Amino acid sequence: MTTATEWFNEARYGMFVHWGVYAVAGRGEWVRNRERIPQDEYVAKYAANFRAEHYDPAEWAALAVEAGMKYVVLTTRHHDGFCLWDTDTTDFNAVKLGPKRDLIRPFAEAMRAAGLKVGFYYSFADWHHPDYPDAYARDWPNGWRDETSRRRFLTFVRAQLEELMTRYGKIDVLWYDGCIPGPTDGAEVNTHVKSLQPDILINERNGPPYDFEVSEQVIRAAEPGKLWEANLTLNDNWGYHPGDRHYKSAQDVVRMLLETAAGAGNLLLNVGPRPDGVIPEESAVILRQAGEWLARNGEFLPNSSRSPFSWNCSGRLTTRGSTVYVHLFHSPGTEFCLAEIGSRVLSARMVATGEAVAFTQSQDQLYLTGLPVPLPDPLVTTIALEVDGPPQALRPQTSFWIPR
Repeated sequence: MTTATEWFNEARYGMFVHWGVYAVAGRGEWVRNRERIPQDEYVAKYAANFRAEHYDPAEWAALAVEAGMKYVVLTTRHHDGFCLWDTDTTDFNAVKLGPKRDLIRPFAEAMRAAGLKVGFYYSFADWHHPDYPDAYARDWPNGWRDETSRRRFLTFVRAQLEELMTRYGKIDVLWYDGCIPGPTDGAEVNTHVKSLQPDILINERNGPPYDFEVSEQVIRAAEPGKLWEANLTLNDNWGYHPGDRHYKSAQDVVRMLLETAAGAGNLLLNVGPRPDGVIPEESAVILRQAGEWLARNGEFLPNSSRSPFSWNCSGRLTTRGSTVYVHLFHSPGTEFCLAEIGSRVLSARMVATGEAVAFTQSQDQLYLTGLPVPLPDPLVTTIALEVDGPPQALRPQTSFWIPR
């Protein structure tokens, strides 16, 4: 039986979905706070018009599978406090307003049906709740008004988490956010979550006990031996923002995957669906293009190990088992010199085609010869080197410092 740690390491790639009332505004998920929108106006203007009329989570799942992703994490409740499920804790939810139905159940069922792991994002922050200290703080409240309101708010939070952990079957990931101001009684809350979902993986934002660390909008590996995940957006916003055209390319996505894989970590890449529930076509095209590349070259990704190799001027190196993967972004010409591999190379091949690559190796240098010009893959060309044992570098990687 696969353990939670095993599936997470094997997956290496997932979809983050930020979706809620804020999609109607179309100016990002922090719109209520950034624009100081009163709650009554937020309900009348946005929540009432959040209809999710074309929401089909099976289509989300199909896109995730095409993209090569293995798990999907959805915002069950973001900082605005709007719940996408049929909660008993508040009327500010998708059953009482807007869509008039539970949006979480079909999501969980569709992901499982597609063979994807199910993740729930949950924010402790709640700009709608009367006990939350400040809906318009820049950027977070400094503290609770008093201990009574803090305890009352955490009782509310725990009730919501219990609903999410008991009503929707097996949940694989709990992705906390907005755990400010503290204390949020993380140890007690997380222990209770684990009692309800023994195999769940929890991120570190609510403190220990947790299972993995996250880095937001940056790729920053955790210490060796720890599970970690980088969380990035396809454009500059998490929530739907049609005016934001600053999209990453499919090659950017592949490069991010190579960076996280080289650190033995995961990439959770975000999309922000429209208010009707459809993922924007611009996002879908990028994900499919990167997924097509993974279909040709993706053997490096599952259970990738922490690469001992430093940077070079033509590409990136990742490792898995006794294989070193040379991912070339830029053509080096017909010959590529890798002058840091300390393992004996047994064979070399193009991953996409299986075609053998000629090579020679001296004590300090490996030459890959007869390379095609231009490189055959428009995104990244990947060459697999089988070596005699765990991949080793000639010298340990040290810090690379650039003065400012």
